[in-house]
Amino acid sequence: MPRKRKFTWYLVLITVLAFGLIAGCSNTQQPANTTADKGTVKIGYVNWAEDIAASNLWKVILEEQGYKVELTQLDVAPLFVGLSKGDIDVFMDAWLPVTHETYWNEYKDNLEDYGIWYQGEAKIGIVVPQYVTIDSIAQLKEQKAKFSNKIIGIDPGAGIMKASTRAKEAYALDFEVVQGSEPAMMAALDKAYSKNEWLAITGWSPHWMFAKYELKYLDDPKKSFGAAEEIHTLANKGFSTKNPEIAAMLKKFKMNDAQIGTLEALINEGMTPVDAAKKWRDDNKSIVDSWIK
Repeated sequence: MPRKRKFTWYLVLITVLAFGLIAGCSNTQQPANTTADKGTVKIGYVNWAEDIAASNLWKVILEEQGYKVELTQLDVAPLFVGLSKGDIDVFMDAWLPVTHETYWNEYKDNLEDYGIWYQGEAKIGIVVPQYVTIDSIAQLKEQKAKFSNKIIGIDPGAGIMKASTRAKEAYALDFEVVQGSEPAMMAALDKAYSKNEWLAITGWSPHWMFAKYELKYLDDPKKSFGAAEEIHTLANKGFSTKNPEIAAMLKKFKMNDAQIGTLEALINEGMTPVDAAKKWRDDNKSIVDSWIK
């Protein structure tokens, strides 16, 4: 082969290899876009243990499905307003028919109910440590000094706070229902429990407090707190039309007491809600698959 022809073939070969290398590098620098095309889901939540747990679990699930998820913490009153207007897409913790009855009746025409997700007895009431020697709300007035004339509550807009006010009137209690937050209430419980002191709080199930402490509900013969309730997933009325895939998944969402309890426990033991959600998801893949497939 003449030298000039041999040199030409070498040049062609080098050129082909160079273009292949450039093309390969170009492909590795342009990954497929798996998130932006699916849009953003706005989940509103209240600062309650089961709502923090469930909302963060769905944040993890939906982000893995290619959605961007924004979590917004609100008091229950502005949350229902935002949900009805479409500023919030989804709320995982509607207690019906009693706790959130007022908000449901006011805004239900602009909401969608995806059904009950908590497969257990959801209830609210006045909760005390087991060592407290009364068993009924009616007996509180006889021991008001031991309770410092206080029932420790949570945020003022919560349905349980309105029910506590009804109980005060029904049982003629000279008690203050102290407004605050769930973390503040739990801190007060922990402090009193460690000293074996008497304390009454606004409690609800499901909640990790019943796993950590020995507690009991005070009997409510006047039914101020209503009967056992159901926890529903609600969405803005137009959400299922815009996001049928997400709506279908949320309608299949179910958790029993043990399942939500183990997720809450991970958070209570010090994990961030997102990390706890990821661990629970990894440990319960078959359950999660039943919701999303």
